[in-house]
Formats: sequence, C-alpha cells, structure tokens
Amino acid sequence: MLAEERYKIILDLLEKNNSVKSSYLIELFGVSVETVRRDLEHLEKEGFLHRVHGGAMLDQINPKSIDFKIREKSHNQEKVNIAQNAMGFISEESVIALDNGTTTLEIAKLLKNKYKKLTILTNSILVVEELVNEPDYTIILLGGIVNTKDKSLKGELVENYINLFHIDICFISVSGISLKEGATEFEIDTIPIQKRLIERSGKKILLADSSKFGVVSLLKVCDLNDVDHIITDSNLKEAIYERYKAKGIDVIK
Repeated sequence: MLAEERYKIILDLLEKNNSVKSSYLIELFGVSVETVRRDLEHLEKEGFLHRVHGGAMLDQINPKSIDFKIREKSHNQEKVNIAQNAMGFISEESVIALDNGTTTLEIAKLLKNKYKKLTILTNSILVVEELVNEPDYTIILLGGIVNTKDKSLKGELVENYINLFHIDICFISVSGISLKEGATEFEIDTIPIQKRLIERSGKKILLADSSKFGVVSLLKVCDLNDVDHIITDSNLKEAIYERYKAKGIDVIK
C-alpha cells in the first residue's frame, strides 16, 4: 500500500472519529510501529492532525480537501519535472485532455501564456482555475457530479461527454505502474473517466513519479501496451528503466 493511501485512510478515520490509536493503525495496515509513527509525523507536519499519546487527533481543517492536498504536496518537485517533460508533446492548436490528478495540475500551470491556440478538456475545476484567464485557449470543463474532495467532476455524465470529442493527446496521472498489472489507481470514480479519455485520444501518456513503479494499486486503468509513453522523473533507477525498455515500454525520465 502506498503511503498516500495510508494517509487517506488515516484521515478518513479521523474525520469520522476525531481520533485514532496507533495500535489500531498498526493492525489495520499490517505495518511496523515506526511506519505508523512516520505517517503520523508526516501528517502532523502538513497540518492535518496533531499527535497525542498513543495516536492522533484531527486538526480543524476542511476534511473535504484532505486527500487531494496530501497528493498535491507529495513528491511535488518530481511532479514539476514530469510536467516539464510532458510539455514537449504539446504543440500549437493541439486538443489535449488533462485528468484531475495532481501532476496534470502542474502541466496546467506550465501552459499559461505558452501557446497562441490550444483546446484543453478536463474534469478538474483546479485546472480550469489555472487557465481561465487565457483568452486564446478553448477550455472545456467536462460536466458531471462535483467531487468536493478534489474539486473535480465525476460520473457517467463526464464519461458520456468525453465521447463527443476526438482528443490529440491525453495525460493521465496514476498511482501505480507495474509490468504485470499495468497502470493502476485507487480512486474508484476516477477509473471510468481515465479509461474513456484513453479510448478517445490519439496519443496516450501516463504520468507517474518514480515511487509509483512496482506499485499495484486497487483498480486497473490500462495495460502499459495501451499507451504510447510513460513520463516519470530522473530518480527512476536505471535497472527498472531497462526492464521496462526491454518490454517495449517507452519510459521518459
């Protein structure tokens, strides 16, 4: 299980109960005392909780934004580097799709004042907020049910809306990359949207920092052979890179 997944579960428990015991988390996750201690220290440092003897209590912040804020802050420099590499695939007058991941949000930030004409499809309210003042861009917000936790739109309406478009390039953020299991994600309502974007796009690009390699998350997005490129950061070990290269998977770092 990824640290981000443990963070989300811890904060979900705190949202419901206002406190959680370390002993319960050790048993729940099947991890060591040190792992739980590091998790709670990390969340305390980020301002989500404060530690008490034997566990932790929730700080008074908006719980609906917790899980996205965790992911946004995690491996942030790596995500910036991935976004910079992704920019090389975008050209004038492209039609691109950005899902509601934290790495695609970094792409949106780099798109400001970059092109004279661009069409951007997204289900992320945060991406729209970044680009709404770009007069030469056509920004299409894929309408659906608002998910207040990550400020995105989800559901069948979004999936059906995607079917109206032919997309040049889609950029998909995932939480796990595995040669055996493919690209995986732990947000259940995100999977159908990612699958539909891949189906409707000419070029498909996965975004995953190096910590996601070898990780298998809850749900499968696609096989790695279903996409054209995987963009990661320079911290990916050479042995791992070569293993993927040997299987014909184009990894860019």
